[in-house]
Amino acid sequence: MECAWKPDEQGLQQILQLLKESQSPDTSTQRSVQQRLEQLNQYPDFNNYLIFVLTKLKSEDEPTRSLSGLILKNNVKAHYQNFPNGVSDFIKSECLQNIGDSSPLIRATVGILITTIASKGELQNWPELLPKLCQLLDSEDYNTCEGAFGALQKICEDSAEILDSDMLDRPLNIMIPKFLQFFKHNSPKIRSHAIACVNQFIISRTQALMLHIDPFIEASLANLFALATDEEPEVRKNVCRALVMLLEVRLDRLLPHMHNIVEYMLQRTQDQDENVALEACEFWLTLAEQPVCKEVLCGHLSQLTPVLVNGMKYSEIDIILLKGDIEEDEAIPDSEQDIRPRFHRSRTVAQQHEGDGIEEEEDDDDELDDDDTISDWNLRKCSAAALDVLANVFRDDLLLHLLPLLKELLFHPEWVVKESGILVLGAIAEGCMQGMIPYLPELIPHLILCLADKKALVRSITCWTLSRYAHWVVSQPPDVYLKPLMTELLKRILDSNKRVQEAACSAFATLEEEACTELVPYLAFILDTLVFAFNKYQHKNLLILYDAIGTLADSVGHHLNKPEYIQMLMPPLIQKWNQLKDEDKDLFPLLECLSSVATALQSGFLPYCEPVYQRCVNLVQKTLAQAMLHQSQPDQYEAPDKDFMIVALDLLSGLAEGLGGTIEQLVTRSNILTLMYQCMQDKMPEVRQSSFALLGDLTKACFQHVKPCIADFMPILGTNLNPELISVCNNATWAIGEISIQMGPEMQPYVAMVLHQLVEIINRPNTPKTLLENTAITIGRLGYVCPQEVAPMLQQFIRPWCTSLRNIRDNEEKDSAFRGICTMISVNPGGVVQDFIFFCDAVASWVNPKDDLRDMFYKILHGFKNQVGEENWMRFSDQFPMPLKERLATFYGV
Repeated sequence: MECAWKPDEQGLQQILQLLKESQSPDTSTQRSVQQRLEQLNQYPDFNNYLIFVLTKLKSEDEPTRSLSGLILKNNVKAHYQNFPNGVSDFIKSECLQNIGDSSPLIRATVGILITTIASKGELQNWPELLPKLCQLLDSEDYNTCEGAFGALQKICEDSAEILDSDMLDRPLNIMIPKFLQFFKHNSPKIRSHAIACVNQFIISRTQALMLHIDPFIEASLANLFALATDEEPEVRKNVCRALVMLLEVRLDRLLPHMHNIVEYMLQRTQDQDENVALEACEFWLTLAEQPVCKEVLCGHLSQLTPVLVNGMKYSEIDIILLKGDIEEDEAIPDSEQDIRPRFHRSRTVAQQHEGDGIEEEEDDDDELDDDDTISDWNLRKCSAAALDVLANVFRDDLLLHLLPLLKELLFHPEWVVKESGILVLGAIAEGCMQGMIPYLPELIPHLILCLADKKALVRSITCWTLSRYAHWVVSQPPDVYLKPLMTELLKRILDSNKRVQEAACSAFATLEEEACTELVPYLAFILDTLVFAFNKYQHKNLLILYDAIGTLADSVGHHLNKPEYIQMLMPPLIQKWNQLKDEDKDLFPLLECLSSVATALQSGFLPYCEPVYQRCVNLVQKTLAQAMLHQSQPDQYEAPDKDFMIVALDLLSGLAEGLGGTIEQLVTRSNILTLMYQCMQDKMPEVRQSSFALLGDLTKACFQHVKPCIADFMPILGTNLNPELISVCNNATWAIGEISIQMGPEMQPYVAMVLHQLVEIINRPNTPKTLLENTAITIGRLGYVCPQEVAPMLQQFIRPWCTSLRNIRDNEEKDSAFRGICTMISVNPGGVVQDFIFFCDAVASWVNPKDDLRDMFYKILHGFKNQVGEENWMRFSDQFPMPLKERLATFYGV
């Protein structure tokens, strides 16, 4: 059968001609080659020619033979199920016979081809493949062994799941022990293949590997010390990778050997080969997440600390890639591929807590983003991340080992060393804050001086590090650190180096979040700088500048609403707004920025609101129309980018919140409610999330327009009370609460649509705080307007209701919610009896309730006390913690 097929000489020449042409750089030649390949695919034996050229035609040059195999691979991918049996058998047998070709390129191509066939679900229909490859591993011929291993490694990467399933009778049970034997092979390439194959199965916790985990770990460790100094970097890298994965999967088995492993990893983190060092450095990151980290590492900290610190220096190649020697580049336009996509964070409505003006889950923006343009992950970043997590594990104990090093680094004459010292300071800011405080009065002024360093890379890292200490700076008298820091950072915003501009803008945004209204005295000065930067910045940094302006507006709020500030800020923003086209993604950060500005300026935004409002409505309408077209004729119309619609909805929310009732005339003249009705039913959760936020804001601003649609909106809100989608559920819940306040008793027909879901959500374990608080407020508001409907369920939610609202600040929302709970208690006093202590605690959380609300509390507390009698009350109130007892006695006389 094998010999039955012979190529026709003329056909063979044609195909060789085609393969030669396809290597031409000319695009029109390329195109005609593509067409002829498509035509040839009509002939069943075309694929026989391709395998023949790859495996038999030794007279041809290797690139041509390899190309023939790659074209065959693409055919297998596209048409394999249509190959006649004879053809696929011929290809399979040729592959297995030639896996040991003397050329590495041909071996690799045959390996790719085998893997591609195997991944077409053919492992079952090619039962001899795995046994044959495993048998070839034992070949005396190096090429055969290496070729078979190359193919096996690719199969392990592609088909790890199937290999460990009953479908194939668990071939891994034979393969794994087989691979382990090769850990000691004399060829580094083969050792590397063997470890790489096994590594595929560690992370998926494959059963076969778990059965062999002891011999595997023994083999790994025995080899580690044999391979510790292996001359092949690939082997060292795969050994490190194996250990990092085992740490995640079977830490218990590594523990007895931990001392040796840590010693080994310390050496490897200093490997000359950066790829090996990076793999090894991941070990510290992974170990830091394990509870045993502290006891395992405490003895090694003095060795590990300098190794990580050393890894944080820029390598020479980093500096070249970062153009670290080019100091002034502000006039060079950005290349478009440098601009990373930004993700819009849709509006989530949240409550304010005691003592803060900011929501909690937002402080994840200050990771080490200092050199995002080079390959994203490198030894410097990994070392810094490891130091950051270890600082969180060891806290101030780490400083014992770090402080002596830091002194030397921060005042080092070589800028690369000094720069790494500043990065170290930033990396430990979170974990070692307490221990650093005594040194900060000396360090912060030193860092502020470094902001003027002559090296741009030093100036940029200093911006980041200072932002990590912004919290402390703001807690000190403003003249001492805040003012000098701000002055210098603003100069850096106008730096002549783009990387420094970017770092300074980001750092300034962090400082704004921390300082909030502390910045009010300096507003004119700040706006001067930010507006000047508008004309100075290239594309990428302009986007970051919008963010700094939006954050400023969020931080100082209505203090921005002064004619002279509006005069400075609005013209450049509106000029950009007019320049941008509707399809330009730069609208996202600009819309977000305007949304914050509109909320802060309130009535001050009125002169600008009409064109902004109109454009947002248009963006929503355009996107919805495009989505409809795409749905009906997907081949003719592409799907729209829905982010345009989401960001526009969020800006409309900002306008509604900032302008309040004055938005009414704009709503009258537009079809926004019809559009919202469509957005509320969109498949994409973020679209629904933003439309519910807008619904709530319009309900507060101009309910007369929303009211006619309530019968349509309420059922949709009810179906979105699904806590799997936290933010959607949160905004829908909040909107229901706002609607109930406006509807009053007319809310009655809709209570049943939502009440059961709300009670379920408030009783769920692990519901995030923001959602719990909004759910509690909405239940309270529903009970305020429809007590007869909600009060019967009081007992089912009173306890979680009280505990989730005790921490939020006194405000309108809390006020209406508590009125609701008091009204419900008067309708159904029995519902609160078992959990009365929680009610007392919630009442005590008020700093100063309005007089009539205070009276409601007074009546309920005294009513309960009279009901149970003096003696029972004494017994009951003895369980109270002291502060609670005192507050209730002082404020309510109980």
